[in-house]
Amino acid sequence: MSRRFNTILASFLLLACSTCPAHTAVGSGESPGESKCGSAVLNDDAVRGYVDQFNSEDESHGGQAISNAAAADWMADNIPRFECPDEDIEEIYHFRWWTYRKHVKQTPDGFVITEFLPPVNWSGKHNTISCPAGHHFREGRWIRDPLYLDEYAIFWFRKGGSPRRYSFWAADAIYHQALATGDFSLALDLLPDLIANYEAWEKSRLEPDGLFWQIDDRDGMEVSIAGSGHRGQGKRATINSYMYGDALAIAEIADRAGKPEIAEAYRGKASRIKRLVEENLWDDDAKFFKVLPRDEGAELADVRELHGYTPWYFNLPEQERGYEIAWNQLMDPQGFNAPFGPTTAEQRHPQFSVSYTGHECQWNGPSWPFATTVTLVALANVLNDYPQTTVSPKDYFATLKTYTKSHRLEREDGTVVPWIDENVNPHTGDWIARSRLKVWKNGTWDPGKGGEERGKDYNHSSYCDLIITGLVGLRPRADATVEVNPLLPEGTWDYFCLDGVPYHGRMLTVLYDKTGKRYGKGSGLRILADGKELGATQTLGRLTVPLLKR
Repeated sequence: MSRRFNTILASFLLLACSTCPAHTAVGSGESPGESKCGSAVLNDDAVRGYVDQFNSEDESHGGQAISNAAAADWMADNIPRFECPDEDIEEIYHFRWWTYRKHVKQTPDGFVITEFLPPVNWSGKHNTISCPAGHHFREGRWIRDPLYLDEYAIFWFRKGGSPRRYSFWAADAIYHQALATGDFSLALDLLPDLIANYEAWEKSRLEPDGLFWQIDDRDGMEVSIAGSGHRGQGKRATINSYMYGDALAIAEIADRAGKPEIAEAYRGKASRIKRLVEENLWDDDAKFFKVLPRDEGAELADVRELHGYTPWYFNLPEQERGYEIAWNQLMDPQGFNAPFGPTTAEQRHPQFSVSYTGHECQWNGPSWPFATTVTLVALANVLNDYPQTTVSPKDYFATLKTYTKSHRLEREDGTVVPWIDENVNPHTGDWIARSRLKVWKNGTWDPGKGGEERGKDYNHSSYCDLIITGLVGLRPRADATVEVNPLLPEGTWDYFCLDGVPYHGRMLTVLYDKTGKRYGKGSGLRILADGKELGATQTLGRLTVPLLKR
């Protein structure tokens, strides 16, 4: 692929920090971990080069708390370094950190993370929207400065946030933030708020039969085939999986708080949801989790929708009961597989549609990064935690590559730039809502016609977390252990390096070097903490090592 940044990148060598004049390096006389950039292997040349590229291509929305001009320094100080032989994956990894940074917003109530950069009338205080907030936490937990997410978490419950305006797995998100940082103090402090939030969901959305219901629009999934709007109220795998994840997270936090009665009660809630989802939302003929309408005597919807994979995001389905057969649909071209997919509904269904009429945001066929993110996190869990033969790391890598491929926009002058927006045409790669809203006036977007560049740099999904926890395979844990299980298929790359990853108060490096010549630390897979090796293996399999004290 030919693009302008190749000429910039060609001038850089990704060197050890010991050769980086702007940073103090491990091994240069300072104690391990005192590197300014927090990295043991890679310097920040590539980070700054990518930022220069993205800034030069940016035509609007320069950022909120962190401007484009400040982006290079902020990213150098805060994001894990990453390099690999796949220039598309490496570029989009940096691009998604560059766009995430734009959504960090400083307010009188502390830092928040936004979904849209322009104000939208369906948002809450400070233009916040709870729908993608779970993704915001999963992605942002790898930023070195924890202040952004700490204040964002407090905002939702104590500073005027609206955590139940849309479905939001709040307790699970905050718990997983703590798994990455190793600091559970905020989760413990917020435990009463998380319990109150759960109880409020029970009052508003819990059916007598024990399942939760939701409207597709309040799941952020409007115009869906299984039932749309208030007439389409249903017991969905989405909201029930979110509540399952939240119940387990509350139980884990309660254990740490010394509240065994609460922990036991919430594990009981989770167990009941799990049983009811498996008994009532699994279609044994279609081999898929589906929507059950609220109507008395209703039957499961006749369509497989991508959100049927949501239970695995939280490891809800019981192992060795055969539910993993549902994953056959992911790579099936009559199911969800498409050149710029996956699609949000199975393509064989007669109501599958990629429409340019009606509502600009439809979940009846187009590919949505939100749903793709859920699917890839769920798939990583299947590959890590479930004994099965239905899917393999090749399927994870292929889906990640398809997702990466969708991060493009061809401009009117023919240039192709990195891009993330709302919904994408799974067959052509066109950003549908953008094309629908694009109304010009004197050569610029006409906000009066609804054509403002609303979806540019849209923050409704994650990408970097998929690289860190899926492809590279860092699996956050509550104990003093580092577990890595790369989902890169054997023989695909000769090297990769994820460097300066904040984890339990340390800076991790996870690298693979087939020959040992690229990084000079030996061949195979290696884990380092603050520049010191913790463990190594010659293969790309699971590697688990104790996180030694300093």
